[in-house]
Amino acid sequence: MARILVVDDAAFMRMMLRDILVSHGHEVVGEAADGNQAVERYQECKPDLVTMDLTMPNVDGIQAIKKIRAVDPDARIIVCSAMGQQAMVMEAIQAGAKDFIVKPFQIERVISAVDKALN
Repeated sequence: MARILVVDDAAFMRMMLRDILVSHGHEVVGEAADGNQAVERYQECKPDLVTMDLTMPNVDGIQAIKKIRAVDPDARIIVCSAMGQQAMVMEAIQAGAKDFIVKPFQIERVISAVDKALN
């Protein structure tokens, strides 16, 4: 079981991810709606893994990844992106994200990405 921080500006997307993760035995230890909150929650919760949306208000996912990795170089982060965000996904991977999952979420893909990032 992993302790996971879910970051997305859309509450229903956080809820969908939470449901998938919890139903597969993981614990969602925090949620954040933008990059600033993500960095704060990361430091509070010390999760094993972060699911990070890319397009968010204030501080986007790529900036949040860079800030989290500055605090914790070993941070495990999976990017959640919509179709057509390939350039941002590549930038996120270069910033240190381990993997990416595409919205709308496919349960098997979410779980395989989580398992892969944790191992």
